[in-house]
Amino acid sequence: MMRPDHRPPDPTSAVPRIPLVGAPTPIEELTRLRAALGSGAPRLLAKRDDAIPFGFGGNKVRKLEFTAAAAKAAGSDTLVTVGGVQSNHARATAAVAAKLGMRCLLIINGTRPERATANARLDQLLGADIEYIASRAERTEAAREAMTRLGIDGRRPFWIPLGASTPLGALGFVRAVGEMVGQGPAPDVIVTACSSGGTLAGLAAGIALHELPTRLIGVSADDPAREIEATVGEIIDGVAPLVGVDAIPGASFTVDDTWVGDGYGVPTDASREAQQLAARCEALFVDHTYTAKALGALIARVRGGEFTPSETVLFWHTGGQVGLFA
Repeated sequence: MMRPDHRPPDPTSAVPRIPLVGAPTPIEELTRLRAALGSGAPRLLAKRDDAIPFGFGGNKVRKLEFTAAAAKAAGSDTLVTVGGVQSNHARATAAVAAKLGMRCLLIINGTRPERATANARLDQLLGADIEYIASRAERTEAAREAMTRLGIDGRRPFWIPLGASTPLGALGFVRAVGEMVGQGPAPDVIVTACSSGGTLAGLAAGIALHELPTRLIGVSADDPAREIEATVGEIIDGVAPLVGVDAIPGASFTVDDTWVGDGYGVPTDASREAQQLAARCEALFVDHTYTAKALGALIARVRGGEFTPSETVLFWHTGGQVGLFA
């Protein structure tokens, strides 16, 4: 289905990167899911970032390729970040630290589990130091105090914001767009989950830089669309100088915040159906925090007649399957 890999020039090639992703992640045709959605469904594809082999995969690995390179260049010995108890980003950061022989401090909002499972268990196995705080609102101050404390102790900490959603981290998805183009014709639409904004910003910037006629839809896992849109815009502005341009005109995207339901990580009827359909039609596993809600939104748009059978819609699977074992 996909032509042999032939990648266009990489806008990120001048920026230091530690290779963690490996070979291009597969793009798979979702023929049985398409059939289940009826004769009016578009061609459906999935970009399988859940299949990244390093550290149980997921979209955060792409961001950390660039972020970890900056940490090493700065002479840092400890990666510090924040997240929830089942944070995919926290687990990926701990995995990168272990791989590079660095220490890792995770500031986790939530209650210390009596028995760690899923991502929380992997954080322990990877040797991360874990500091629990009561709420998301305490993250900023807790991180500031931790960075100061580590410095006083003689460590050289490197701060990674939530989700590695910075212009540097977003380069992972600018690069990923080139990877996708090397695998076949660009899809008409990309649908993916979004929250802290780095993945969506990188995809939007990459689509614009490669001048693709692709529409990008991000499905929010938590925050209102206006907040995510503002964050993504700021990140895109920061990406421009990193790839050697003054601005990235044409970087466009839509944020759909109507599928959050009762909150972050809380299943909805749509996410439950999407999870079941993906597993039973394609042996594809999606989680209720991010990917099941994004796939649920895609399914609803298909049923609503938003796409035609002649169009190609790509679901960018950002991972999160470890959370199924929480």
